[in-house]
Amino acid sequence: MAAESSADTDEVLSGLTDFVRSVVVPLEEANADLLGNPRTRYDASGALSPPVRELLREVRMRSAEAGFYTMFVPESAGGSGCGRELLYRAWEHLYATCGPARELPFVSIAHWSSGPSALCAHVGPEFAESFLTPYLAGRLTSCFAMSEPDAGSDAWAMRTTATRTEDGWRITGVKQWITNAPLADHAFLFAVTDEERRRRRTGGVSCFLVPMTSPGVQLDSVIKLFGHIGGHEGILSFDGVEVAHSALVGELHEGFRLAMLGVSTGRLYNAARCVGLARWALRSASLYADQRVAFGNPISSYQGISFQLADSAVEIYASDAMAIDCARKLDAGERADHELAMVKLYTTEMCTRVYDRCMQVHGGMGLTSETRLYEGWQQARIVRIADGSGEIMRRNIAKGLARRSHRTL
Repeated sequence: MAAESSADTDEVLSGLTDFVRSVVVPLEEANADLLGNPRTRYDASGALSPPVRELLREVRMRSAEAGFYTMFVPESAGGSGCGRELLYRAWEHLYATCGPARELPFVSIAHWSSGPSALCAHVGPEFAESFLTPYLAGRLTSCFAMSEPDAGSDAWAMRTTATRTEDGWRITGVKQWITNAPLADHAFLFAVTDEERRRRRTGGVSCFLVPMTSPGVQLDSVIKLFGHIGGHEGILSFDGVEVAHSALVGELHEGFRLAMLGVSTGRLYNAARCVGLARWALRSASLYADQRVAFGNPISSYQGISFQLADSAVEIYASDAMAIDCARKLDAGERADHELAMVKLYTTEMCTRVYDRCMQVHGGMGLTSETRLYEGWQQARIVRIADGSGEIMRRNIAKGLARRSHRTL
């Protein structure tokens, strides 16, 4: 995927902003009571309520018509095939512009774990009409079912199995922490197909496209975080689920490569998310510090405040530069696993620090729902674990340093 020119990127970001203003904001304003009340936003199970699901579906479909939703899907699968730098810039721009505690703006672009992604290029032709066409149009969503109760950071420890049958495969297992599980129409499900290769960590894991309406598929529960009454993650069980041979996504026993493609995209996405959210928080805190007067002066005139804002600006700039450099390496076809781990680690921890400072600058107001800072801090705290925790990133970075040191001796 080629890198886009600066002018092209600016045009895309401007168009994305116009789309949010003209399509998303009016929907938010018309449904403020529904979206602003957790008791109407979620149903009794904790999943997003049917009216909210319909609003999300409308935004996805209108974004697909406008050309934004599938920007990062390969051209061979019906998308625009845009590169990693634009992926980073688009998500960063969206979060910096819209800020936290909003549902609708962030389905304007297909999220790798719930919408069309590079995996579309590996789905068999048998699913073109029944799945890919409505999927790319925003009518259907998916989930990325890889993590398990005992296989999170160590994905090779997964226990879900897919056993050959005369007509296809029988899948049994439990998946946990699955984003969009409560709403998904299909699951990209990862299962062990060769136990010996899995044990040696050389393969043996395959990916299957599983309709969520299949007999044996069950949403066991919606996972709720930080005391919320609802959530976006869930626990799924698969009890002898039968799928056809055509449900295999990509090559047999090579699903782990597809899984890592998704996780790598997730790490760059989360970097963009954190830089954007941090930029939004800093802008909010800077404005507040200029307006809030204490002891006869705006609090921005005191070093105790201004230095916190300055430190945040430095860390946001450093994060942005790191992420763009990494994205450009990926667009150039380089293996940048080492850099991607550093970017994911630094940006997510940076965002937590920035939110802590910005909440402190706001004083008591920083703790209220009105400022929306609490939700940005929660997102930052979540992504320090999601798609590879800070500890796993440090482990990967240290291993990369060891390999590079040996190469130079």
